[in-house]
Amino acid sequence: MNGSPEPTSSDSVAGPRAVRRFLRLAGPVFGPAGAPGVRLMAAGLLGLTALQIVLQVRFNVWNRDFFDALEARNHAAFLAQMGVFALLAGGSMAVMIYQLYVKQLLQLAWRQWLTDRMVAAWLKDARHYQLTYVLDEGAENPDQRIAEDVRLATELAVEFAVGMLNAVLMFVIFIGVLWTLSGTLRFVLAGHAVALPGYMVWAALAYAALGSGATWLLGRSLVGLNMRRTGAEADFRFALTRLRENSESVALIRGEADEARGLATGFRRVAEAVKAVMRGQRRLMWLTSGYGMFGMVFPTLIASPQYFSGAVTLGGLMQIAGAFQQVQIALSWVVDNMGRIAEWQSSVARLLALHDAIGALDDLVADADEPTLTITEGDGSVLALRHIKIAYSDGSIVINDASAEILPGEGVLISGDSGTGKSTLIRTIAGVWPWGRGEIVLPPRATMMFMPQRPYLPLGTLRGALSYPAAPVAFDDAALQAALAATGLEQFAPRLDEDARWDKLLSLAEQQRLAFARLLLHRPAWVFMDEATSGLSDEDQALMMDRFRAELPTAALVSIGTRPGLERWHERTLNLSSAAGGARLELRRRAAPPPVPGVVGRLLRALRG
Repeated sequence: MNGSPEPTSSDSVAGPRAVRRFLRLAGPVFGPAGAPGVRLMAAGLLGLTALQIVLQVRFNVWNRDFFDALEARNHAAFLAQMGVFALLAGGSMAVMIYQLYVKQLLQLAWRQWLTDRMVAAWLKDARHYQLTYVLDEGAENPDQRIAEDVRLATELAVEFAVGMLNAVLMFVIFIGVLWTLSGTLRFVLAGHAVALPGYMVWAALAYAALGSGATWLLGRSLVGLNMRRTGAEADFRFALTRLRENSESVALIRGEADEARGLATGFRRVAEAVKAVMRGQRRLMWLTSGYGMFGMVFPTLIASPQYFSGAVTLGGLMQIAGAFQQVQIALSWVVDNMGRIAEWQSSVARLLALHDAIGALDDLVADADEPTLTITEGDGSVLALRHIKIAYSDGSIVINDASAEILPGEGVLISGDSGTGKSTLIRTIAGVWPWGRGEIVLPPRATMMFMPQRPYLPLGTLRGALSYPAAPVAFDDAALQAALAATGLEQFAPRLDEDARWDKLLSLAEQQRLAFARLLLHRPAWVFMDEATSGLSDEDQALMMDRFRAELPTAALVSIGTRPGLERWHERTLNLSSAAGGARLELRRRAAPPPVPGVVGRLLRALRG
């Protein structure tokens, strides 16, 4: 039970292996089971990119003809070339606009597909909950990784794919143009005549190789720095969100000063990480800016001997310089995108780390040398715990060798000192706590409902909060209003379709009443309460429990609660007592419930025979 996923370092996930793993994770979007239309978008993007290259080649030819017309002072040819330019510019603008639009459509479709896949993996089998107990790298801030890192990983992947395709096509086409135009450079070296054909090609290759190599050496540290920055930003956002969600508690305890210190510390980490990235970018900018500036004059400088010798015209010189720049741009793609590549690699690393952490939960369920915890769904005739051992994610035992059976319609109260694992036992029965061994036989899951101490109220309308987890349209207005009236919340009936933060507007007592209203609507056969009445007064607790028993007299009830008087609604008490090696589950008391007076009591006795 002590297994843990192996930490993933930035070095191990930021290189070619990370690209292969990312493509295995996200590449199926382009397969038959991928997002609809995504292959058509990709094909359209490839076609528009190729068309843009064709236009660039034609612009290179136009560059020669235009400057030749200028050199010849041929006004008619000059005007004709301006007309050609207008046509080329209009076509290029149209292609660029639609290329951008199709690219954005592809990026959005890919992001949506990968987001759906990551969310499904995160929510499957309560992994989103189990990750909160896994402290390994990759488990922290899953929301930020899914929202932000998926976006960056997919958007930049499309950008890079288009950029690399463009660079390859430009290189293949313009290297031929440059070879043809540059001719042969002849010079004397150590007394020997040397002829260097296509010398501009070799100059372009040497210039790009020098710049790319130097950029890689200076820029590779940006991957780790960007990962550090992204993590610090995510931690700071999480601290702000946590403060907002707990603002009432902070305000009541006057904890603002301490929160301010914590937030200041968090932002200092952000600032330090940002400054580290800035320093890395500053070093890289010295190189890339100098490389780009010198690249503006380098091709003209290298080709000038051909021009001054009369071997080429001014138009030919401009065409050579243009072709050189296109080759240099293609070969310098890494130089120009080093910062963005580092940003993409850090996002991919964080995304893969989350994917690994989710997948590693299966290995954390149990030690390979021990039996696992098996949970099966029965026919509803019994809920059985058979020699179960429940552990924390680090392997320490919290409940040891517990066995019990609960029958339909029974009321069972689980008691015990704090820390003996009462809530953990309920989580295990719910199937969200995977660490342990033994066997649990559950009733059909559709017949079960769990009521935690603080009910979950989703964002949206009160109708949605009442119907949850069913759809808001699952119950009509009459049923919703009757449930509210039965639980003392009738004043909220006119507000069913009001969209608000109901988890903030309602007090804990009102939220627990709403949970009972939800219970009356769904009418489960098995109910599990974990301190579900802790916010209610004794009178309100009695009212809610009596209403529950009156409305669902045949439902089984398994409760955790420490308040006196809860025994009244339970026939049996199972006690968790502390012991070496884990708490023990034992039957402490079995007694018939005391008679309930009044009409409710007579109804209950009649229904129970």
